Amino acid sequence: MMSHSERRGVDKDSRVGKDGRAGLVTGVRFRLNGIAFEREVPVGWTLLRYLRDGLGYTGTKCGCEIGECGACTVLFNGEAVNSCLVLASQIDGAQIWTIEGVAPTGGRELHPVQRAFVESGAVHCGFCTPGMVMSAIGLLLKSRNPTETEMRSAIDGNLCRCTGYVQVIDAVKGSVSQVSDADLAKFRPAVGTARTEQAGRA
Repeated sequence: MMSHSERRGVDKDSRVGKDGRAGLVTGVRFRLNGIAFEREVPVGWTLLRYLRDGLGYTGTKCGCEIGECGACTVLFNGEAVNSCLVLASQIDGAQIWTIEGVAPTGGRELHPVQRAFVESGAVHCGFCTPGMVMSAIGLLLKSRNPTETEMRSAIDGNLCRCTGYVQVIDAVKGSVSQVSDADLAKFRPAVGTARTEQAGRA
């Protein structure tokens, strides 16, 4: 099981010229919540900024912007990463899932992981919840029967000021018993999707 520092960024060649200069963009193709996109993205933007300001996916929260709070966690090719540590230019060919895509199509019911968070009282102010849910799904993609130590490791980068984490761990435990392989299938990278090494090491 990877530690917080090992799992939170995407280690990929990010040579994008002098990023940060206004008007410099690069073309990318990616899948977001199962939908294919082809866009030009500002090379100086992070994935977090692009999701929120470029595409309007505001369920991914903007917290610290330095990879410490976990509020912006998304799934990137099946791995839980902090989207504030990923450049938008790095998403070419990637499969990305945000909290907006977690519930079954139609949005009339919650995904089992979301339901477990509600039932365990792990949703208080709600700001950290999207990141917590994505981290829990990322864990279940790696292990269908994680230990409590693995559960704690999976959320150790997700800060919460409300619950004291007991309810969050209960929610992850509840997810293990409620989630089926079918519930996780859509989050798994498609065959041929390049999986990236995780970085963000101190």
